[in-house]
Amino acid sequence: MEIYLGILLFSFIFSAVAIVPFIDLLYRLKFTHLKDDPPVKDNEKKESDVQALPQHLFKIGTPIGGGILIIFIVSLLFFLLYPIFVKSGPVVTFLYPLKEEINVLFFSFISFGILGLYEDIIKTFGYKWKVNIPGKKTVIALLSTFIALLLYYNLDIAFIHLPFVGTLDIGWLYIPLVSSIIYFFTRSFDITDGMDGLASGMLLICLMAFWGISVTLLDFPLSVFIALWIGSLLAFMYFNVYPARIWLGNAGSLSFGATFAVVGLLLGKTDALFVIGSPFLLEGLMQLVQKTWQTLFHKKIFSVTPLHYLLLSHGWLEPKIVFRSWLTAFIVSFLGLWFATG
Repeated sequence: MEIYLGILLFSFIFSAVAIVPFIDLLYRLKFTHLKDDPPVKDNEKKESDVQALPQHLFKIGTPIGGGILIIFIVSLLFFLLYPIFVKSGPVVTFLYPLKEEINVLFFSFISFGILGLYEDIIKTFGYKWKVNIPGKKTVIALLSTFIALLLYYNLDIAFIHLPFVGTLDIGWLYIPLVSSIIYFFTRSFDITDGMDGLASGMLLICLMAFWGISVTLLDFPLSVFIALWIGSLLAFMYFNVYPARIWLGNAGSLSFGATFAVVGLLLGKTDALFVIGSPFLLEGLMQLVQKTWQTLFHKKIFSVTPLHYLLLSHGWLEPKIVFRSWLTAFIVSFLGLWFATG
């Protein structure tokens, strides 16, 4: 365990040194949150009924590139350090073919990050940068399906784990099921990322639970990846808590939502994934119910969605919402660990 703690601390220090100059660079590039999003189609907007509440107007001008930095640092450190550990470190154990597992992890981490970065650039610098590609939802669905195919064919995963039932081999049905899981987690995390420290703080807590499961299963590459991710997130969180000096941006929210789901699937603990990730799923499900109800009956069930904006509209202060969401993440993480070890 000490080697993983060392990796986490090294990632934290590396990220802490890099983040302040990076924030300054984002300010110089004017890669910041705008008061009004550029005109886009309704189905391409970040899904919330509230684009900018009055309480959030002071956040105009906050840099939105935190996810880019984390993706870059975690990827760089992994590919620099991992060969060293393989040659001179402890015995490397893994659950799947090593190369294929790493390919799936970093394809998820980077491809969704590129999609989110493109969206950030369009929103920040305008539509002169826009190229003709399918809509955001379509690209997310395509990437999710491709990752499901990689898991099924390259890693030979075709099972899910259900509480009190055990492991079930579902064959080719694994592909549409897992594609849907990755898609919904990606969308849900993107929706959750709407307050200072909310999504990143819950992610940090949930990843610690996954880290514990990974170390127990002796999956060395996955444990190293999660340790690097947690370390970089810790440094980012120092500047992301209220009032934030930097946000994840869409690059981070799309990448982290998808990769979070992939990590849970690689651990083979589908039930734990849904329990540990339930705070994100609740935000996404609430948004889905609202949109569906409006489409069918032309009425709203909730005055505002997603959940964190609903609580804000009822007079809760933003730090109160965030801190209690973190407590919820702790509770479901402990519950998920119980499911995973049961």
